[in-house]
Amino acid sequence: MTEAPLLTPGVAHRTKPIGLLTHAVGTLRQLVFPLVIAIFTLREGPMAQWIFGLGGLAIIASSLVLAYLRWTRRTFTIGEQDIRVESGILSRTASSVPYERIQDVSLEQKLLARLLGLVSVKFETGAGGAEELSLAYLSQAQGEELRRLVRERRDEEASRSQMSSLGEIAAAGDAAEHGTVLFRMDPRRLFVFGSFEFSLAVFAVLAGLTQYLDNFLDFEVWDVSFWRSLAEEQGGWWLELGAYAQAMGAILGLIAVALIGFGTGQFRTFAREWGFLLERTARGFRRRRGLFTRTDVVMPAHRVQGLTIGTRFIRYRFGWHSLRFVSLAQDAGAASHVVAPFAQMDELDPIVEAAGFHLPDEKAEWHRAQVAYRNVSIAIDALLFGFAAIVAGLITAVYSPEWVRVAVAIPLVLGALDALVGFVSWRFKRHALDDSQIVAVNGILAPTMRMATRVKLHSVEIAQGPFARRFGYATLELGMAGGEMAIPGIPLERAWAVRAQVLETIAQTDFSQLESQRLPEAA
Repeated sequence: MTEAPLLTPGVAHRTKPIGLLTHAVGTLRQLVFPLVIAIFTLREGPMAQWIFGLGGLAIIASSLVLAYLRWTRRTFTIGEQDIRVESGILSRTASSVPYERIQDVSLEQKLLARLLGLVSVKFETGAGGAEELSLAYLSQAQGEELRRLVRERRDEEASRSQMSSLGEIAAAGDAAEHGTVLFRMDPRRLFVFGSFEFSLAVFAVLAGLTQYLDNFLDFEVWDVSFWRSLAEEQGGWWLELGAYAQAMGAILGLIAVALIGFGTGQFRTFAREWGFLLERTARGFRRRRGLFTRTDVVMPAHRVQGLTIGTRFIRYRFGWHSLRFVSLAQDAGAASHVVAPFAQMDELDPIVEAAGFHLPDEKAEWHRAQVAYRNVSIAIDALLFGFAAIVAGLITAVYSPEWVRVAVAIPLVLGALDALVGFVSWRFKRHALDDSQIVAVNGILAPTMRMATRVKLHSVEIAQGPFARRFGYATLELGMAGGEMAIPGIPLERAWAVRAQVLETIAQTDFSQLESQRLPEAA
């Protein structure tokens, strides 16, 4: 027996009314803190407290009424060629997104919505990384069905020549949801990851909240004289403890700060990456992650334009890296998708190969930036630090003549360190070009590798400033959908040779065929 469809094409549907509860909670969360501040600010006037309390309730009630009216007037329709959303109370707005423009449909569940069994459906169009359309909230089953319907209609024309019936299309769509696991992180891996995510952001938040504390306390938080007098009053018992006790207290204080930083890093890591799973399906790369906000995103393989393999200073010593796909879609405000946030290089290899790339091997022909580029960069930085030393010396000579030498020495020492770093880093700034891709590496203590496939590059430009023209080097700028890649300091002759090879590949590429390959690879 066939189950009745949850969503009927051609019929106007509304989102789930229980989603208004999430709006109410969000409104309350935004208003509760300002109301508490206002009430305590006017704690000497009971009438004012009642006025502010009732005013807050009135704001919440009116917000809920407006949200309900907007909900009753907001509908979405699954059409033959597009999905349409109509909204507006007094003035009506109709938005339409053709299926051919939709890269994929992702599902997101924040904590409260997850507890209520709701999902937010987001349609990725690749229009500069922006989300043009989203629906909040549908039931879990409705969200899954809407994603399946949109994918089927988007793929119907491309698959018609390969499949004989709509039943086969639907079967392929169901099979496309399951694939080969490429990368996952268990709790043990998350714990190790969180250990490298040490963060003291909680102290920054507390420092930001102190601006409100004056309304609750009988003294000025930022009054230096108050804290000085308090330290003098309480300093006696501290001095009586002795040197060992004082040292122990200082050590315990540092341990407390370290534990807070460690705990903050663990919490952020587990909240963001819990249940991280990357699969290779027939539709592309499917990534699911999140403890409080659960996301389910599919990145079509043909939309992957490039790769970025990064690391940080400490984790690099232990061989840990992260992998991002540069794509047309958006992930947390960036034009790239994190597909392996914490992995060893051998774990990245199958993901890189599945995306149509390959890691450089010992046969790769690496080329460094020109020596003149290094020398010019060091000279320019030296001039800037020298100018800073002169300015610091003149200002200090007016206000504190005894500190002139120190003020001048600091920029000069920083300039010398910068020159040393620039000299050493030149040896690690390199690139390689082969028949299918171009790779650029930069960084000493935490190197970053960027990779772009020659087939999907849209443009290549040679840029030269006045010094570059004088000394014969250039910056090679590679254009790709969703991002760009620049390789500075290349000898001019080398830059023209790379440009010619890349342009030859671009001229032989039929980009319409690349964009139409939506169901090419079975898992």
